[in-house]
Order: sequence, then C-alpha cells, then structure tokens
Amino acid sequence: MIGLSVSLLALTLAALPALLFIRNLRLYRPCPKNERPGQNDTWPGVSVLIPARNEERSIRAAVESVLTNRYPDFEVLVLDDDSEDRTAAIVSELARRDARVKLLSGPPLPPGWNGKQHACAVLAGEATRPLLLFLDADVRLTPDALVRLVRQLELSESDLLSGIPRQETGTILEKLVIPLIHFVLLGFLPLERMRKSTHPAYAAGCGQLFLARRSAYEASGGHAAIRETLHDGLRLPRVFRQAGFRTDLCDITDLAACRMYRGASELWRGLAKNATEGLAAPSIIGPATVLLFGGQILPFVLAGLSPWLTTTAAVLSWLAVGMAWLPRWLGVFRFRQSLMGAILHPLGVAVLLAIQWFALFRQLMGGKSDWKGRSYQPSRVEVGVGS
Repeated sequence: MIGLSVSLLALTLAALPALLFIRNLRLYRPCPKNERPGQNDTWPGVSVLIPARNEERSIRAAVESVLTNRYPDFEVLVLDDDSEDRTAAIVSELARRDARVKLLSGPPLPPGWNGKQHACAVLAGEATRPLLLFLDADVRLTPDALVRLVRQLELSESDLLSGIPRQETGTILEKLVIPLIHFVLLGFLPLERMRKSTHPAYAAGCGQLFLARRSAYEASGGHAAIRETLHDGLRLPRVFRQAGFRTDLCDITDLAACRMYRGASELWRGLAKNATEGLAAPSIIGPATVLLFGGQILPFVLAGLSPWLTTTAAVLSWLAVGMAWLPRWLGVFRFRQSLMGAILHPLGVAVLLAIQWFALFRQLMGGKSDWKGRSYQPSRVEVGVGS
C-alpha cells in the first residue's frame, strides 16, 4: 500500500509540470518570421547595450553578430567594466571600423551595486534610442534578430520582452544542467496567467537578453531599482510589473545563441551565485525540492524497484518516468538541447538541487559569491511563480 501511494505521488508530481510544459509550448512562440523593413516603414531606433567585464573570448563575436542585422536604425554601446583583459581593445578596434559601435569606460562601482546592474544602468543613461536591448557579452544574434524582436514587442503590446537563447553546451555537466532552464520556466510558470496579469508573482525572464521600451524602463526605475541583485532575469521583470507594465516571453532559439558557462567549475559557481534569489530562497527551496525530487528523480528510483512493487505500483512508476522524461525529450527537438542531457535527466535535476542547497548553506554561513573578480553577498529575496 505504501508503494502504491508513493508511486501515485511520483506520477502526480511528474505529470503536473509535464502537462503545463506541453501547454506552454504552444504559448511560448517564436518571433514572427519573414519580417523585413520596407522603404517607407517606420521602425523605432534600438540601442543595443552590452555590459562587458573580462569578455575577450566572446565580445568580438557578440558585437559583430549585432552589426550583421538588417535593421534601419540601431547603435551598439559596450561598457568596459574595469576589465583586466583585452575586452576594451577589441571593442575599440570594432568601433574604429563601424561608427555604430561605441565603447564606454565604466565608472567605479558604487557601494551597494552589483557590477552588471550598474553597467546596464550606465549604458541605459547613454543610450539615444527609444528601445533598449540589453544583451550579455556571450550572446550572438542572427541577422534578422532585431527586426523580429521589435516586431514581437509590438505584437505582444508588452513593455519588456525576454526569451531564452539557444543554449550551447560542451561539457557533460553543462549538458545535464543548462537545459533545465527551459524545463523550470515552462514546467512551473503558467504563461497564460502571466499574460493576463501584471502581478509581480508571474515575473520571469532571461538576463541574457531583454528588450525594453525606454519610457517604461525609466518609469519603473530600471536597473537602479535592482542595484543589489545578482538575478536580473527575475528581478527586472518584477520591477516592471510592480510599476504596472506588461512583460512577456517568446522563443528566441532561432534568433540568439549563448554558451553560458564553460566547464563544471564555472557552471557551479555561476548558478550558485544568485541561487538564493531564486529556487534556493529559504521560503522556496523546501517546496522546490519536493516538487523536483518527487517528480523528476523519485519516478526513476521507483522504476528501478519495480520488481519489488505491486503490478499497479510498478505501472504507475513507469508512467511517472514517462511524464518526467517527456518535457526533456520535447526540449531536445524544440530547443536543440542535448540528447545526453535528456537521457540523464534525473541526474541533472540532482545536480541542480545540490547547487541550490550549497548556495543556501553558504549564505547561512555568511559566505559570499565570487564572480568575475568581485565578491557579492546575495540578496534575500522572496520569489514567486516566475522564479
């Protein structure tokens, strides 16, 4: 009887995010295709804003990808945030070749500010166009990205638009963990409710790419309102919603690509740096662990024990395995994710949970996050549905 109850629980916890994931796939749509500015069309100018600190391995590709865009009016501002490598030299070379590129030198980081948020705030202050595209230095755009993103912003009638670029993965740990970004977003955030409401609980986004209307950005406080956070993917949409503005998500798999982390050590440190502002928040980590362990790991454990379970319990356990696997297999085809990562899905979830608990215990012990040569104390933030 206990085995039957546990198997039924595992099936329930696996089925709920799987069914929401399937529903959200229809709502998480790509930006319109075949958009091309006509000779008489009026398109708002775009300021592409790239904060860069020690990004010599990726900044050239990022800027050059923007410059290939077939968009009538845009500028590219790159802020060198006290880099210790050749970031500034590379951008200076690009600026000499193309007048649309401008290199800014970041002022000293004020107390209480996170480096990226400060850089983005400075960039926004220097921008001259009505639309602001905040882009991480390791993101590369396709030539039609600006046109399609701007068109999607208009169609959605939103003030802040975001999406998850195609995530490139190299090492085994990257393949296991990085694709879970889509799973957590689409498996636990009801997109339909998000679009019908401006409630901050439904705030969600990806800090790698944000397209914002300048007027809404300034009215909401922008990055100055989240100056202390390491989790702009959650916090920037939240401040927009708190100010009454609409935020939205779209599928940008075919518009942008990003290699977020390189190697196990960088991935662990990168995901742990802001975990306590998301899944590892003290009020969230318990329920999150129950949902993720119970629905994504427990089914596989029970399936392995099926010879010792009743027939009904064994059948329920294997159904739970199917439900747990379903979103990951869909992600392989829809988002070009790793096949190996999908096969080893429960192991990836286990690693994700380990990172969350590590981050929480580090914070409780007074530890700080080190990232790009700076040390931060993560904010204690209560998160909602959009975490």
